[in-house]
Amino acid sequence: MIPKIILGQGGTRGLIRYLFGKGQANEHVDPHLVASWNDFAPDPGRSQHRDPKEVERQLATQLDQPVRMLGDRAPQTTFWHCPVRAAPEDPILTDAQWADIARRIVAAAGIAPGGDENACRWVAVRHADDHIHIAATLVRQDGRRPQRDHDKRAVQKEARKIEVDYGLRRLKAGDGTAAKRPTSKELFKAKRLGQDTTAREVLRIRVRRAVAAAGDEAEFFTLLEATGVTVRLNRAPSGDALGCNFALPGNTNENGEPVWFAGSTLSPDLSLPRIRERLATTSPEPVTVRPRNLWHQATSATERIPHHLSADDDHAAQGQLVALGAALDLLPITAPTAARAELQQAAVLFERATRSRITADLDSTRVLRRSIQEIWRDRPQDKDGAGFAMLLDAAFTAVAFAAHWHRTRQHAQQAEAAERTLLHLRAAYEQVAEPVLAGLARRAPAQQTKHRLAHHLQQAVPEYAERILNDPAWDALATVLAEAERAGHNAATILSQALGQRTLEDAHNPARALTWRIRRLSQRHTPSPRAQAARARSATQRSGVPARSPAATPPPQRSPDRRR
Repeated sequence: MIPKIILGQGGTRGLIRYLFGKGQANEHVDPHLVASWNDFAPDPGRSQHRDPKEVERQLATQLDQPVRMLGDRAPQTTFWHCPVRAAPEDPILTDAQWADIARRIVAAAGIAPGGDENACRWVAVRHADDHIHIAATLVRQDGRRPQRDHDKRAVQKEARKIEVDYGLRRLKAGDGTAAKRPTSKELFKAKRLGQDTTAREVLRIRVRRAVAAAGDEAEFFTLLEATGVTVRLNRAPSGDALGCNFALPGNTNENGEPVWFAGSTLSPDLSLPRIRERLATTSPEPVTVRPRNLWHQATSATERIPHHLSADDDHAAQGQLVALGAALDLLPITAPTAARAELQQAAVLFERATRSRITADLDSTRVLRRSIQEIWRDRPQDKDGAGFAMLLDAAFTAVAFAAHWHRTRQHAQQAEAAERTLLHLRAAYEQVAEPVLAGLARRAPAQQTKHRLAHHLQQAVPEYAERILNDPAWDALATVLAEAERAGHNAATILSQALGQRTLEDAHNPARALTWRIRRLSQRHTPSPRAQAARARSATQRSGVPARSPAATPPPQRSPDRRR
């Protein structure tokens, strides 16, 4: 159940006219009162023998009377409007049930506490099966102001109780960092125009992508212009930009003027000051000593996210989630066509998991952000799609850790968003990875080589060997091991390195996980002949059984809910 509080100025006449009217798209069916402050307020929807417009005026006059009695002493904000909407899958409630819900909402908000005869005047109007609108004036009948401190939080808390009492869909408790939902007016407008999403949602996606892709503020505004977003800056008397509004071409109001959205109303992290924080360079560019594989660099940076989320620095962890969200914002643009829809949905969902009350420290996120930006700009070569598949594999694990991180901190909405993201990432991963694995499997080495590689595998990871050898991805893993050997690597050593990166306990498919790790490790610098000889001597001394060195490899990370 979703309540949404809206404050207004002036009298309630316009609001009452809207609530008892036909709606933006004739969606108001049988509008009528289900409850009021005195239980006998005039009902324009149930006054068959009177002019409904006259009854509307009478109702608005009665609601506004306490405000008008104050004259010049009346507050600037005079009325309180709260739509309360049930979920689509919820049962249809009766008028009496909606009346009870309305009374509980106004009591929780401080508008009309139970038993207070001098409380504010209010009405609850129902004009559809799934929601009501509560309209109240913000002056009590004794002339005082209502005590409605933190009414949004109180109303949301009461809504969670109502869901339990009425057996409705139970929403997660929020922390005030969620993006604003489209209004009913915006939804009906999109429906009328035959659009799947509202202008607010389209703008949120485009602005987020521009922030993720831009290297500085000038490029940010250039990217917005290139995607058809109109920007209007709010400037101080000095000329400095203090904020910005965004609009879509063709999205106009009844006067033909653009409908502007402030960045902060699209999302709390899209105000101009917050965007500038994201765009700021936090550390100097490192010296490049050799050509970089951007896919490997982005994957390595993404693989470090679980380490940050498992550490004790919540600010750094929150920064990693911001960077991961930016990566997911850009991935649909560079993805194979078949996976774009799933990745787009994953990005939209994970957006909620990138914000919490914890301040983000972005100092450690530069490598991931820069590498994803370069992939977006340069579209580096990825012949068989393995680079993208490896990156998705790492992103999946990072999102699984993000869900656990939010759960342990009781960030209910963020945890749910991350868990839902996993479903779409998994679908995208399957679409990208299957062709790559099939191509690798077609190049599988001879049976004799596979037997030798299987022996190395059994020595390195005996607890998973049988499962891996019986997995359809075993041929692909054998291929990358054989190719690593041809590149000068020792199969036993590179297996040890791959296993040292992260335990296989969090992998639903260990064969695939090892395939990507070894593919990336094998494409790094080939060992020199001297290094190869040293490794061979070391392997002989150990009788072919590789030893894992904690000093040489980072401690493995364990995911609480790896589901790929």
